[in-house]
Amino acid sequence: MPDELKSLLLPLSLILLLSLLLGACGPAYRSRVIDTPETRGLKGWEKPYEVNGERYQPMRRDQHEGFSEEGLASWYGPNFHGKKTSNGETYDMHAMTAAHKTLPLGVWVRVTSRVNGRQSIVRVNDRGPFVKGRIIDLSYSAARELDVVGPGTAPVRIEALGYRETDGAGKIAYRQPKSYTIGSYSVQVGAFTVAENARRLSAQLEEKHGHAHVEEGWVNGSLFHRVRVGKYPSIEAAETARVDFEKSGFPNCFTVAMD
Repeated sequence: MPDELKSLLLPLSLILLLSLLLGACGPAYRSRVIDTPETRGLKGWEKPYEVNGERYQPMRRDQHEGFSEEGLASWYGPNFHGKKTSNGETYDMHAMTAAHKTLPLGVWVRVTSRVNGRQSIVRVNDRGPFVKGRIIDLSYSAARELDVVGPGTAPVRIEALGYRETDGAGKIAYRQPKSYTIGSYSVQVGAFTVAENARRLSAQLEEKHGHAHVEEGWVNGSLFHRVRVGKYPSIEAAETARVDFEKSGFPNCFTVAMD
Protein backbone atom coordinates (compact mmCIF):
# COMPACT_ATOMS: atom_id res chain seq x y z
CA MET A 1 0.00 0.00 0.00
CA PRO A 2 1.31 3.52 -0.70
CA ASP A 3 2.92 5.03 2.38
CA GLU A 4 1.79 8.33 3.93
CA LEU A 5 4.89 10.48 3.84
CA LYS A 6 4.96 13.11 6.57
CA SER A 7 7.65 15.70 5.95
CA LEU A 8 9.62 17.10 8.86
CA LEU A 9 10.98 20.65 9.01
CA LEU A 10 9.91 21.51 5.47
CA PRO A 11 8.43 24.78 4.21
CA LEU A 12 4.65 24.81 3.99
CA SER A 13 4.79 24.81 0.19
CA LEU A 14 6.79 21.58 0.14
CA ILE A 15 4.57 19.97 2.76
CA LEU A 16 1.57 20.72 0.56
CA LEU A 17 3.39 19.41 -2.49
CA LEU A 18 4.36 16.21 -0.75
CA SER A 19 0.81 15.67 0.41
CA LEU A 20 -0.09 15.38 -3.29
CA LEU A 21 3.12 13.78 -4.51
CA LEU A 22 3.51 11.11 -1.87
CA GLY A 23 0.37 11.17 0.23
CA ALA A 24 -1.30 7.91 1.15
CA CYS A 25 -1.05 5.73 4.26
CA GLY A 26 1.19 3.76 6.61
CA PRO A 27 4.12 4.77 8.80
CA ALA A 28 5.68 8.23 8.63
CA TYR A 29 8.66 8.67 6.33
CA ARG A 30 11.15 11.50 6.01
CA SER A 31 10.86 12.91 2.53
CA ARG A 32 11.67 15.93 0.42
CA VAL A 33 11.21 17.18 -3.10
CA ILE A 34 14.49 18.10 -4.83
CA ASP A 35 13.85 21.54 -6.25
CA THR A 36 16.59 23.04 -8.43
CA PRO A 37 16.63 25.79 -11.07
CA GLU A 38 16.31 23.09 -13.73
CA THR A 39 13.21 21.49 -12.15
CA ARG A 40 11.23 24.54 -11.07
CA GLY A 41 9.21 24.52 -14.28
CA LEU A 42 8.12 20.92 -13.73
CA LYS A 43 4.98 19.75 -12.00
CA GLY A 44 5.47 18.46 -8.47
CA TRP A 45 5.14 14.81 -9.43
CA GLU A 46 7.73 15.25 -12.21
CA LYS A 47 10.47 16.43 -9.86
CA PRO A 48 13.09 14.16 -8.24
CA TYR A 49 12.41 13.39 -4.61
CA GLU A 50 13.83 11.49 -1.64
CA VAL A 51 12.20 9.12 0.81
CA ASN A 52 14.26 8.19 3.88
CA GLY A 53 17.38 9.25 2.03
CA GLU A 54 16.68 7.21 -1.10
CA ARG A 55 16.45 9.31 -4.26
CA TYR A 56 13.83 8.72 -6.93
CA GLN A 57 14.05 10.27 -10.41
CA PRO A 58 10.62 10.30 -12.12
CA MET A 59 10.76 9.66 -15.84
CA ARG A 60 9.79 12.41 -18.23
CA ARG A 61 6.76 11.82 -20.45
CA ASP A 62 8.92 10.53 -23.30
CA GLN A 63 11.12 8.20 -21.26
CA HIS A 64 8.84 5.23 -20.57
CA GLU A 65 8.98 3.44 -23.94
CA GLY A 66 10.21 -0.13 -23.56
CA PHE A 67 10.05 0.03 -19.76
CA SER A 68 9.41 -3.25 -17.96
CA GLU A 69 9.97 -4.41 -14.40
CA GLU A 70 9.40 -7.45 -12.20
CA GLY A 71 8.66 -7.51 -8.49
CA LEU A 72 5.82 -7.53 -5.98
CA ALA A 73 2.47 -5.83 -6.52
CA SER A 74 0.34 -4.72 -3.59
CA TRP A 75 -2.99 -2.85 -3.49
CA TYR A 76 -4.88 -0.11 -1.69
CA GLY A 77 -8.62 0.19 -1.22
CA PRO A 78 -11.37 1.57 1.04
CA ASN A 79 -9.12 3.52 3.43
CA PHE A 80 -7.92 5.68 0.53
CA HIS A 81 -11.10 5.89 -1.54
CA GLY A 82 -11.87 9.56 -2.15
CA LYS A 83 -8.43 10.86 -1.17
CA LYS A 84 -6.08 12.79 -3.45
CA THR A 85 -3.54 11.00 -5.61
CA SER A 86 -0.17 12.44 -6.60
CA ASN A 87 -1.48 14.12 -9.76
CA GLY A 88 -4.37 15.72 -7.86
CA GLU A 89 -7.06 13.29 -8.95
CA THR A 90 -9.44 11.71 -6.45
CA TYR A 91 -8.60 8.07 -5.84
CA ASP A 92 -11.33 5.69 -6.95
CA MET A 93 -10.77 2.15 -5.74
CA HIS A 94 -13.09 0.89 -8.49
CA ALA A 95 -11.11 2.53 -11.32
CA MET A 96 -8.22 0.81 -13.08
CA THR A 97 -5.32 2.82 -11.66
CA ALA A 98 -2.01 2.26 -9.89
CA ALA A 99 0.89 3.90 -8.07
CA HIS A 100 4.51 3.68 -9.23
CA LYS A 101 7.63 5.42 -7.91
CA THR A 102 9.06 6.75 -11.20
CA LEU A 103 6.85 6.10 -14.25
CA PRO A 104 5.26 9.22 -15.76
CA LEU A 105 1.80 9.82 -14.34
CA GLY A 106 -0.83 9.24 -17.00
CA VAL A 107 0.95 6.36 -18.73
CA TRP A 108 -0.90 3.04 -19.03
CA VAL A 109 0.77 -0.17 -17.87
CA ARG A 110 0.08 -3.85 -18.45
CA VAL A 111 0.42 -5.86 -15.23
CA THR A 112 0.78 -9.64 -15.53
CA SER A 113 0.56 -11.96 -12.54
CA ARG A 114 3.44 -14.41 -12.42
CA VAL A 115 1.27 -16.70 -10.29
CA ASN A 116 -1.78 -17.21 -12.50
CA GLY A 117 -0.97 -15.40 -15.76
CA ARG A 118 -3.88 -12.97 -15.43
CA GLN A 119 -3.42 -9.50 -16.87
CA SER A 120 -4.75 -6.06 -16.01
CA ILE A 121 -4.18 -2.70 -17.72
CA VAL A 122 -4.00 0.30 -15.40
CA ARG A 123 -3.24 4.02 -15.57
CA VAL A 124 -0.51 5.34 -13.26
CA ASN A 125 -1.81 8.35 -11.30
CA ASP A 126 -0.02 8.05 -7.95
CA ARG A 127 3.43 7.62 -6.37
CA GLY A 128 4.47 4.58 -4.33
CA PRO A 129 4.77 1.98 -2.94
CA PHE A 130 7.69 2.75 -0.64
CA VAL A 131 8.09 -0.75 0.76
CA LYS A 132 11.19 -2.72 -0.17
CA GLY A 133 10.60 -5.15 -3.01
CA ARG A 134 7.23 -3.74 -4.08
CA ILE A 135 7.12 -2.13 -7.51
CA ILE A 136 3.46 -1.17 -7.99
CA ASP A 137 0.35 -0.49 -5.93
CA LEU A 138 -2.88 -1.50 -7.65
CA SER A 139 -6.37 -0.15 -7.15
CA TYR A 140 -8.84 -2.58 -5.60
CA SER A 141 -10.46 -3.40 -8.96
CA ALA A 142 -7.14 -4.08 -10.66
CA ALA A 143 -5.96 -6.19 -7.72
CA ARG A 144 -9.18 -8.20 -7.81
CA GLU A 145 -8.66 -8.96 -11.52
CA LEU A 146 -5.23 -10.39 -10.74
CA ASP A 147 -6.33 -12.17 -7.54
CA VAL A 148 -4.05 -10.02 -5.38
CA VAL A 149 -6.74 -8.87 -2.93
CA GLY A 150 -6.69 -12.04 -0.81
CA PRO A 151 -2.94 -12.56 -0.38
CA GLY A 152 -2.24 -8.81 -0.34
CA THR A 153 0.82 -9.06 -2.58
CA ALA A 154 1.83 -11.09 -5.62
CA PRO A 155 4.80 -11.28 -8.00
CA VAL A 156 4.09 -9.49 -11.28
CA ARG A 157 5.67 -8.15 -14.44
CA ILE A 158 4.77 -4.65 -15.58
CA GLU A 159 5.18 -3.19 -19.07
CA ALA A 160 4.60 0.44 -20.05
CA LEU A 161 2.17 0.70 -22.98
CA GLY A 162 1.90 4.44 -23.61
CA TYR A 163 -0.88 7.03 -23.48
CA ARG A 164 -4.38 5.82 -24.26
CA GLU A 165 -6.33 7.12 -27.23
CA THR A 166 -9.79 6.14 -28.53
CA ASP A 167 -10.74 6.62 -32.18
CA GLY A 168 -14.16 7.50 -33.57
CA ALA A 169 -15.16 3.83 -33.64
CA GLY A 170 -14.30 3.39 -29.97
CA LYS A 171 -11.14 1.40 -30.64
CA ILE A 172 -8.48 1.83 -27.95
CA ALA A 173 -4.81 2.29 -28.84
CA TYR A 174 -1.71 3.33 -26.91
CA ARG A 175 0.67 5.89 -28.35
CA GLN A 176 4.18 6.96 -27.50
CA PRO A 177 4.75 10.72 -27.12
CA LYS A 178 5.47 12.55 -30.36
CA SER A 179 8.57 13.98 -28.72
CA TYR A 180 10.18 10.54 -28.54
CA THR A 181 12.97 10.51 -31.11
CA ILE A 182 16.16 8.63 -31.72
CA GLY A 183 19.53 10.32 -31.84
CA SER A 184 19.45 13.56 -29.85
CA TYR A 185 20.04 13.19 -26.12
CA SER A 186 22.54 14.53 -23.63
CA VAL A 187 23.08 14.50 -19.86
CA GLN A 188 23.02 17.72 -17.88
CA VAL A 189 25.48 17.40 -15.02
CA GLY A 190 25.31 20.87 -13.49
CA ALA A 191 24.19 24.48 -13.73
CA PHE A 192 26.25 27.49 -12.62
CA THR A 193 25.65 31.19 -12.17
CA VAL A 194 29.37 31.78 -12.80
CA ALA A 195 30.13 31.17 -16.48
CA GLU A 196 33.81 30.37 -15.92
CA ASN A 197 32.94 27.50 -13.58
CA ALA A 198 30.66 26.00 -16.21
CA ARG A 199 33.26 26.37 -18.97
CA ARG A 200 35.96 24.83 -16.81
CA LEU A 201 33.83 21.77 -16.04
CA SER A 202 32.71 21.47 -19.64
CA ALA A 203 36.33 21.44 -20.85
CA GLN A 204 37.26 18.73 -18.36
CA LEU A 205 34.32 16.55 -19.36
CA GLU A 206 34.86 17.10 -23.08
CA GLU A 207 38.43 15.87 -22.77
CA LYS A 208 37.21 12.74 -21.00
CA HIS A 209 33.96 11.98 -22.84
CA GLY A 210 34.48 13.48 -26.28
CA HIS A 211 31.66 16.00 -26.22
CA ALA A 212 30.45 18.60 -23.74
CA HIS A 213 28.97 22.07 -24.11
CA VAL A 214 27.47 24.94 -22.12
CA GLU A 215 23.95 26.23 -22.72
CA GLU A 216 22.57 29.38 -21.15
CA GLY A 217 19.09 29.84 -19.77
CA TRP A 218 17.21 32.30 -17.57
CA VAL A 219 15.41 31.08 -14.44
CA ASN A 220 13.49 33.56 -12.31
CA GLY A 221 15.63 36.45 -13.52
CA SER A 222 18.97 34.66 -13.05
CA LEU A 223 21.19 33.46 -15.89
CA PHE A 224 22.39 29.86 -15.52
CA HIS A 225 25.15 28.17 -17.49
CA ARG A 226 24.19 24.52 -17.96
CA VAL A 227 26.86 21.90 -18.58
CA ARG A 228 25.66 19.09 -20.83
CA VAL A 229 27.74 16.06 -21.76
CA GLY A 230 27.59 13.54 -24.57
CA LYS A 231 25.55 12.87 -27.70
CA TYR A 232 23.49 9.71 -27.24
CA PRO A 233 21.40 7.93 -29.90
CA SER A 234 18.52 7.05 -27.56
CA ILE A 235 17.01 7.80 -24.18
CA GLU A 236 18.17 4.39 -22.97
CA ALA A 237 21.80 5.18 -23.82
CA ALA A 238 21.55 8.59 -22.18
CA GLU A 239 19.97 7.12 -19.05
CA THR A 240 22.78 4.58 -18.79
CA ALA A 241 25.29 7.43 -19.01
CA ARG A 242 23.32 9.45 -16.44
CA VAL A 243 23.64 6.62 -13.90
CA ASP A 244 27.39 6.52 -14.51
CA PHE A 245 27.66 10.29 -14.02
CA GLU A 246 25.74 10.04 -10.75
CA LYS A 247 28.19 7.43 -9.52
CA SER A 248 31.03 9.74 -10.54
CA GLY A 249 29.90 12.57 -8.29
CA PHE A 250 27.08 14.34 -10.14
CA PRO A 251 24.03 13.39 -8.02
CA ASN A 252 21.49 15.76 -9.59
CA CYS A 253 22.15 15.14 -13.30
CA PHE A 254 19.37 14.26 -15.70
CA THR A 255 18.73 13.40 -19.34
CA VAL A 256 17.76 16.17 -21.75
CA ALA A 257 16.68 16.20 -25.39
CA MET A 258 19.07 18.19 -27.57
CA ASP A 259 17.74 20.80 -29.98
